[in-house]
Amino acid sequence: QVQLVESGGGSVQAGGSLRLSCAASKYTGSYSMAWFRQAPGKEREGIAGFDRDGVTTYTDSVKGRFTISKDNAKNTLYLQMNILKPEDTAMYYCAAVRAGGHDAGRLLRETIYNNWGQGTQVTVSS
Repeated sequence: QVQLVESGGGSVQAGGSLRLSCAASKYTGSYSMAWFRQAPGKEREGIAGFDRDGVTTYTDSVKGRFTISKDNAKNTLYLQMNILKPEDTAMYYCAAVRAGGHDAGRLLRETIYNNWGQGTQVTVSS
């Protein structure tokens, strides 16, 4: 098991930016990781994934605005979020699984992950 702690959430106006961080208790180079989000009244959705073997993927609604990156030297996963919209308002979660070789579609399925953080809230006002 790996412990995951998200940070960087907050309130921002539409068009603004935030960078989320997910600090892991173990070497992230051994893990595939992803960001998920859950808005009130909606199901949790995968938005950006980073496979252990280097594949990255994004859900359509964030492509071109969000960038996922991983710094294995710091054991940290990041999500740079630009041009934020009110519909990006949600609780954002980091997830990890000690496995690799996932294709893009599989990376955004929450069922493959067995380690989750507590979440960080992002609120975007219009």
